[in-house]
Amino acid sequence: MSRRSSTGSRQPAGRILHLDTFSGIAGNMFLAALLDLGLSRKELEADLAGLDLPFRLVVRRVQRGALAARYLDVRAPAAKKKATKKKAARKHGHHHHVHQVHGRTYVQIRDLLEKARLEEPVRERALAIFEALARAEAKVHGTKIEDVHFHEVGAVDAIVDVTGAAIGLHRLGIERVTATPVALGHGSVDTAHGRLPLPAPATLELLAGIPTVPAHVEWETVTPTGAAILRVVVDEFRQLPAMTVEAVGHGAGNEREGAMPNVLRAVLGRSGGPHFGLIGDRVVSLETNLDDLVPEHFEYLMERLFEAGALDVSIQHLQMKKNRPGFLVRVLGRPADRHRLSGVLFAESTAIGVRATEFERLVLRREARRVSTPYGSIGVKVVWNGDGRPDVSAEVDDCVRAARRADVSLRDVIRAAEEKARSDLL
Repeated sequence: MSRRSSTGSRQPAGRILHLDTFSGIAGNMFLAALLDLGLSRKELEADLAGLDLPFRLVVRRVQRGALAARYLDVRAPAAKKKATKKKAARKHGHHHHVHQVHGRTYVQIRDLLEKARLEEPVRERALAIFEALARAEAKVHGTKIEDVHFHEVGAVDAIVDVTGAAIGLHRLGIERVTATPVALGHGSVDTAHGRLPLPAPATLELLAGIPTVPAHVEWETVTPTGAAILRVVVDEFRQLPAMTVEAVGHGAGNEREGAMPNVLRAVLGRSGGPHFGLIGDRVVSLETNLDDLVPEHFEYLMERLFEAGALDVSIQHLQMKKNRPGFLVRVLGRPADRHRLSGVLFAESTAIGVRATEFERLVLRREARRVSTPYGSIGVKVVWNGDGRPDVSAEVDDCVRAARRADVSLRDVIRAAEEKARSDLL
């Protein structure tokens, strides 16, 4: 079974993308790597036309050290490039978006993406990447997210990089993304805010909780755009997972001297599970025993854990030492989120210790969708079982709100949403 893209081309379902970030990542490197993996340039440009921005893509084959790679440049016809700034940017590791210094505000970029002609999953992912960027910039500069003004990442090329990344993931049918720990360079970089240390402050804020390693080079290996893409799209940071490799792509950064080629390596494949749609990954289980948790506080603790990225939260009754009744709180999450989730447990419960254990996990392929019903837009979850048949379930919270608005029974809303989802799958 396969998934149909926005223009009708079919891609295998259940694909995994693994990013080997031995030389960091930038937005144009990520998109170039997807093109090298097989993303159709014609389809990419057709989708990007929905932005209604003036630009053209220049893609060429280059050599970076011993590796052949694809290099992507986004050129805006109206932009005035100053040779001195362009030359300065090439001294650093990656494409640096310096030629449109006026940029845009976060609100302008959000409005642009909301009005653009894009597939909804593409729009949502692009919005999420720019929101992550804006939150990082707001924290670094001590301002509100609505007041953030992007300089380098507000240029047309950065908007195209981010939207193109979302398009590529959607068109290639990628459902899971993993990445190695990210290699970070040191030194300084010239920006619209003046000279800043590397990693750039916004980059470092975006990488909070993400494993990193030193790159031992004196240039910018990870740009803010690259860091935001990692923050939003990567499900787990690890070495190459078990998969059947389909293709390997290389996205090039700017030419520079160093021990390693300035390249992002991307590996595309599928889980090798014996059943249809079976995907393997890893989760961390965090546990703590509590004998003084106020039960009515647990709902708030659970909400905070889910906000921090928990996959599941449960509580069990225990009989503890000295016959004290207690609770076992168990949290499942992605390994990269263990510190963030543990921090919530320490802050919002009486825990003084948390046990962490990693497990292999097998999961059926699933997808979140929204369907239009007479009662409004309803979220549904589609799960493909072992023999490839889809099971559909409506999101109860959406159905409850819709039933109250329309003053109809909850069962009627659920039935309408699930029937529409099944018809869409035919």
